[in-house]
Amino acid sequence: MAGKLVLLDFWPSPFGMRSRIALAEKGIPYEYKEEDLRNKSDLLLQMNPVHKKIPVLIHNGKPVCESVIQVQYIDEVWHDKAPLIPSDPYQRAVARFWVDFVDKKIYDLGSKIWKTKGEEQANAKKEFIECLKLLEGELGDKTYFGGESLGYVDVALVPFYSWFYAYEKCGDFSIEAECPKMIAWVKRCMQKESVAKSLPDQEKVYEFVLQLKKLFGIE
Repeated sequence: MAGKLVLLDFWPSPFGMRSRIALAEKGIPYEYKEEDLRNKSDLLLQMNPVHKKIPVLIHNGKPVCESVIQVQYIDEVWHDKAPLIPSDPYQRAVARFWVDFVDKKIYDLGSKIWKTKGEEQANAKKEFIECLKLLEGELGDKTYFGGESLGYVDVALVPFYSWFYAYEKCGDFSIEAECPKMIAWVKRCMQKESVAKSLPDQEKVYEFVLQLKKLFGIE
């Protein structure tokens, strides 16, 4: 199912990166439109009137909102290329569980690390590392979360790697020292062009976070 494909996105968004990776992994050409979130385009407001958020995937003029739904949609429409979601119902349920876990934990805890100080930050770091260790346990000795090929959980989680350096600098800790298996998995993912080309430079993300801290008056 071809047709015109547009992605409304914002470069440091780990959620937008999910769709970028899925599209790149399947070799699907699309038009990328960078949004200014302080001055949202009419197209974004028209295509996502409920949440008014990026990313929005527009396929033949029809919007698909929310990153995990976009990855599912991309996988279903272009199912013949590099399948991401398991065909087995149980494996699919397990993958969805872990994607949901990532959505509920990683972004919020990571944000707390750079937004807070003292005890609140220490608690966020502790819980963040605990979550990564749980994910390491699920990964086990597998190459990727889905087995031998990049899958749904990998696509959902690996974008946050681009924010790890910012979390480490703001929180004064080392993720690799705490979770070496997680970083080894990241490095395997980064060997794939679809991932490496979809993730922005970590230092650029850190500079963006410093700008946010200044904007929000967090010093």
